[in-house]
Amino acid sequence: MPILGIGLHVLVAIYFAVHALRSGQPLYWLIILFSFPLLGSLAYFFAIYLPDSRLEHGARKAVRAAARSLDPTRELREARAAFEFTPTAQNQMRLADALLESGAAEEAARNYEACLKGPFAADLEIQFHAARAFFESGQAARAIAHLQQIRASQSEFRPEQVGLLLARALGADGRAAEAKAEFEATLARFASFEARVEYAIWALATGDRATAERLGAEIDQTVRRWSRHTRNFNQALLRRWTSARDAAARG
Repeated sequence: MPILGIGLHVLVAIYFAVHALRSGQPLYWLIILFSFPLLGSLAYFFAIYLPDSRLEHGARKAVRAAARSLDPTRELREARAAFEFTPTAQNQMRLADALLESGAAEEAARNYEACLKGPFAADLEIQFHAARAFFESGQAARAIAHLQQIRASQSEFRPEQVGLLLARALGADGRAAEAKAEFEATLARFASFEARVEYAIWALATGDRATAERLGAEIDQTVRRWSRHTRNFNQALLRRWTSARDAAARG
């Protein structure tokens, strides 16, 4: 049994080492993981793996949503005041995040662009948020440029989110064939509910009824198996899908 335990620790360390290499983490993580398999794996999990996971992103999103419901403009007010008082790059990023969450996508995009001209010019997280802001402000071509640069710089940075946003931006830019190919590739690789819904919504919007019906059947089958908690967690995505399907039925 002790041998099995040691082997399991090593397997976990190897898994995290592969993740570290694929996601471009500093090489010192490999030394930590293989020198201290158990403690190193725990440290990597909480420092790198969990913050980058969909679960952590979902938890942070839920907390932000709860805070906004109590005082919708508080974070934007505080972020703007902080930047006006101390106009650092960090405060500008906070302001850009608050603007994007509040729906002021165009102003958010300008602030993200400003951040990318300074010491954080190579920060992929900022670049991804800039792409989101440009997409949501109707500037699909600029969103595409950022997303393609991210992928060229580090192909394993948020691969599913980058793929879905790129597909949507390509569609908004009138590049239907490329958008379809990007949706197909992302769905084939990740097979996630979000990828399936985003692809189905786009298919409905472009009149690709065959694809929309196929994906819609898969979506309905998945949702039927969900618990109430899972439905609530995906409520915003489900509302968008229902709205898109109703609009297509009326049209």
